[in-house]
Amino acid sequence: MSAQAGLRPSLRFGQVVIGPPGSGKTTYCQGMQEFLTSLGRKVVVVNMDPANEGIPYSCAVDIAELVTLDDVMENLKLGPNGGLLYCMEYVEANLDWLQSKLTQHSDCYFLFDCPGQVELYTHQSSVKNIFSQLAKWNFRLTAVHLVDSHYCADPAKFISVLCTSLSTMLHVELPHVNVLSKMDLIEQYGKLAFNLDFYTEVMDLTYLLDHLAADPFFKKFRRLNEKLAEVVQDYSLVSFVPLNVQVPLQLSAVPQMQQSLRQGQHDSGLTGSGQGQRVLLRRPGGEESAGDDVSGCGGGLPVQLNSWSAREVC
Repeated sequence: MSAQAGLRPSLRFGQVVIGPPGSGKTTYCQGMQEFLTSLGRKVVVVNMDPANEGIPYSCAVDIAELVTLDDVMENLKLGPNGGLLYCMEYVEANLDWLQSKLTQHSDCYFLFDCPGQVELYTHQSSVKNIFSQLAKWNFRLTAVHLVDSHYCADPAKFISVLCTSLSTMLHVELPHVNVLSKMDLIEQYGKLAFNLDFYTEVMDLTYLLDHLAADPFFKKFRRLNEKLAEVVQDYSLVSFVPLNVQVPLQLSAVPQMQQSLRQGQHDSGLTGSGQGQRVLLRRPGGEESAGDDVSGCGGGLPVQLNSWSAREVC
């Protein structure tokens, strides 16, 4: 539409909230919407999940107006997984509908609540193509990948989560923040084998392999687990931010990191008044480049993106 008028739309910023089923994506969108609204920001939440029922937040754009999973399953006789893949392919084929809905909102921060099927973010191309089209419409987005923190209590599941997170980062090709959600419930799943920093910063995984080898069932798969851990560590991309959505200070860390990941870009409209904080972007070889000023302190949590790593200097 804007192209027809010969005008390039202004930059619009936001997050695409992705992750496995039950990781807390919708709850995160609700909490982030309430948090940013309390700061006086205009927030638009876009429900991109055709299976999402009983949405708890104020939804400005709902993909269910275009297609729903129930209708697809009933009419095409597909199961839930195949039906969801078809839904996202249908959205990709009808991007003009999505564009018409999004252009009704200007000067807003966008939250895209995405479906929870892992295949959509690891190898299927529809969602990736939708994100690419949003970039062509001048959206500057960060992927916020939520993972349930209870996986930290099981070494085998945590290795699986690391592989899934790495695959998602490489496939989606967006600035990326991995989040361990539901941190307020982590103690219900038993004591962690290591301190929390070991899991958030993805330290030397050989210690985790040694712990995993103590289980007779996994002992015979040690060689396989070693190779999977090597893949994760060789890429050196994955790290996590712990998040309890009920704690506003932890919510504030995510948009701060989103802004710090964008080297050379202007203020995204998320930082408030107060002392700024310089974030340095550092390549593995040691080269540093000054990033944007970020207001407040995000707790000194590291986050990595492709070959860049960001660290906070208070």
